[in-house]
Amino acid sequence: MSLPQFPNSPKLQEILITKIKDSPQQQITFADYMDLVLYHQEYGYYNCGAVNIGAKGDFFTSASLGKDFGELLAIQIQQMWQNIGSPNPFYLVEMGAGNGELAQDILNYLQNNNPSLIAVLEYIIVERSQLLKQRQQEILAALGEINISWRTWTEIADNSITGCFISNELVDAFPVHLITKQGELQEVYLTIKEEQITQTVAPLSTARIIEYFDLIGINLLTEKYSENYQTEVNLQALEWLATVAKKLQRGYILTIDYGYTAEKYYSPARNQGTLQCYYQHRHHNNPYVNLGYQDLTAHVNFTALQRQGELHNLETLGFTQQGLFLMALGCSDRLNELSTGKYNIAEIFQRRNALHQLIDPTGLGGFGVLIQGKNLTPKEHSLQGLTNWL
Repeated sequence: MSLPQFPNSPKLQEILITKIKDSPQQQITFADYMDLVLYHQEYGYYNCGAVNIGAKGDFFTSASLGKDFGELLAIQIQQMWQNIGSPNPFYLVEMGAGNGELAQDILNYLQNNNPSLIAVLEYIIVERSQLLKQRQQEILAALGEINISWRTWTEIADNSITGCFISNELVDAFPVHLITKQGELQEVYLTIKEEQITQTVAPLSTARIIEYFDLIGINLLTEKYSENYQTEVNLQALEWLATVAKKLQRGYILTIDYGYTAEKYYSPARNQGTLQCYYQHRHHNNPYVNLGYQDLTAHVNFTALQRQGELHNLETLGFTQQGLFLMALGCSDRLNELSTGKYNIAEIFQRRNALHQLIDPTGLGGFGVLIQGKNLTPKEHSLQGLTNWL
């Protein structure tokens, strides 16, 4: 396959070729490839300076549309704190914090509306990208005396967190294994043939892929799945959730992302999976171009997260859509407020458009919101944002 030569692409391609040649069978899984092109510490998409989040970038998130998303999440976080007895300290751990905009909006809202919570809040960011970590530190430096720290998973002790873990569009960027049905389940690998990087298909790289399908109750070998059916398996998502569950002593895990239940994810009609590539705000399905300069994502299997959670002492408190979640937290009140005369015409149009995008069921509003809990009483399960359950 031909790999376009962007400024750092030749270096990343050289590293990729070396990695393939040094592998025992001179092939690597697609998950290994995706991890390299996204997260290589110098030339990967998230570390080389190529990542651009926002309306003019490769992609935008709910937090990119303005402060409302973060403020509505802050309202839910306040209730979580109160639910479990207003502990001191209360830890809020954001995993994959992007440009830092979501943290900024949450903390600004709490500073202005709940000084009691701010006084006991410990805000921790777990960020793999050093480049994004620097951006986060720059934007959050202006917040003043709030307890914010950046830590690795090894720096967070097991059973040390009482509070909430939160992620927004994190799990979709975890490297995935590409699986195909060819008589039996096979896996897509990258190898070198005639000095060119090319795809090949071979037996599964790990038995954990079979265990994954057993966990979610899906059998791709039945007749309803066509030959050459291709899809993804996100094993890293399971590892990640196991880690989060181990660190959480008591409280909540809030996961927001685009995705489906297992039944919808592995629909027979979705025979090419969900893998997407994003470059300059356009999406396509060729992961082998724009090497190191495009984002690669796959939808989240929320059933897998729920089942994995159950194996690690987590309860599913609710699963809903982002639009319903935000409406329950007061998004409709914010829309109504725009007609009170407090805003000029430009502000009204801009903010109304942003709020509608947040709840649009065909866009961001259709994202999944999964809330899991650990060591909670039945009374502590009740959350405002889950008033509208699916």
